[in-house]
Amino acid sequence: MRKNIIHMLLAAALSSTSFAALAAEPQAQAPTPAVTAVEHSGVNINTADVETLARELNGIGTAKARAIVEYREAHGEFAHVDELLEVKGIGLAILEKNLSKLTVK
Repeated sequence: MRKNIIHMLLAAALSSTSFAALAAEPQAQAPTPAVTAVEHSGVNINTADVETLARELNGIGTAKARAIVEYREAHGEFAHVDELLEVKGIGLAILEKNLSKLTVK
């Protein structure tokens, strides 16, 4: 139940942020370059090592970075960045701080 509520809150937050960004974007600008930039930037949580996770993410030290890698090794690749909430020590606040930096490929 808690997991579903967190997922719904996260989806609502992401949706409202996306709509606000789209509304602020000038109409003459093509959306494709912005999408391309997002796809190429960020930390891929399916391939990043402990050092990269600890260095690049806010609120993630060596212990939490190690927990992310261990979770990935035990359960397989992450399908969505919000699955980080399943990792011990990763809460909604840390996830929200790092959403713009995270990718899964």
